[in-house]
Amino acid sequence: MELNRLKVVLAEKKRTGLWLSHQLGVSSVTVSKWCSNITQPTLPVLDRIADILEIDTRELIKGKNFSKGSF
Repeated sequence: MELNRLKVVLAEKKRTGLWLSHQLGVSSVTVSKWCSNITQPTLPVLDRIADILEIDTRELIKGKNFSKGSF
C-alpha cells in the first residue's frame, strides 16, 4: 500500500481530516478520499492545503526529503 503524504502530514501537525475539510470548505468525505488515495486533490487545491498546513507543496507530493533538482 502506498503511503499517503497528506495523511502523514495531518498526523504530524496533529490535525484531522475534518479540520482540513472545514479550512478548505469541502466535505469531510472528500478529504477522506484524498487520505485513502481514492481520489487526489487538484494542484490548486494541493497548493491551498500546503498553505493551510504551512509546508511546501512538494512535501505533500514527495515527502520531507525532496531535492530541489528532482522536482
